[in-house]
Amino acid sequence: MAIYVTKESKVLVQGMTGAEGMKHTRRMLAAGTDVVGGVNPRKAGQSVDFDGQAVPVFGSVADGMRATGADVTVVFVPPAFAKAAVMEAADARIPLAVVITEGIPVHDTVAFTAHARRTGTRIIGPNCPGLITPGQSDAGIIPADITKPGPIGLVSKSGTLTYQLMHELRDIGFSTCVGIGGDPVIGTSHIDCLAAFQDDPDTELVVLIGEIGGDAEERAAAHIRDHVTKPVVGYIAGFTAPEGRTMGHAGAIVSGSAGTARAKQQALEAAGVRVGRTPTETARLVLDTLRTG
Repeated sequence: MAIYVTKESKVLVQGMTGAEGMKHTRRMLAAGTDVVGGVNPRKAGQSVDFDGQAVPVFGSVADGMRATGADVTVVFVPPAFAKAAVMEAADARIPLAVVITEGIPVHDTVAFTAHARRTGTRIIGPNCPGLITPGQSDAGIIPADITKPGPIGLVSKSGTLTYQLMHELRDIGFSTCVGIGGDPVIGTSHIDCLAAFQDDPDTELVVLIGEIGGDAEERAAAHIRDHVTKPVVGYIAGFTAPEGRTMGHAGAIVSGSAGTARAKQQALEAAGVRVGRTPTETARLVLDTLRTG
């Protein structure tokens, strides 16, 4: 009952020995994630104690993969060094790299996402909260205690709204929640996650959270119309945002009528998606859809 990460996932943390890496590695371990190592070339051969559990530090992603069989890396590396870190992960051909770092220059993201496509590494992010399969694996910074396993799949540009919908629908629960990030260039799209949820036999309904700016949600609507048979409920952040301004994420800029919340709502509704105007209304639509089929 999951996409991308399961209880079998073995996770490396690039930047584990830094302040953010330490904090979130401890939290991931507490959530049951199988964190098998950190990566820091300057501290290779050492280990870090997390409440009695010693996690080894490797000099490279490739070394960590060879020693542990890791198939996921979570990147907590500062923006200036993030490109090199993700390139290294892709060179090692790790199947999944979750890039939490925000503030990465767009040209760096373009370079490492293109390289990862060539090597076969899936990138989630950057500037994202990561993903969680409740009760199995938490790769990133999503709180593990605000929901439970269940039949809902969630894909979201917004970390905060990911958490809110997880909490509002906690009595039903989720298969996997994926925060894809809101930067102009990201490694995994709404469409990628929709396709994965469509193929997951235990995901019964998908929640899609978008925001103003760009055309990702319109493209997702076309994909839903042509390829998704499961019910989808949507929410677009920014119904009250003024036109012509960048709002929040770097990708959230509106030009004329293109990229507005209303235009995205219309595209999704034309594809059969029920769209809420608030997160709470969206949660009610999910409950109603599950109840009525």
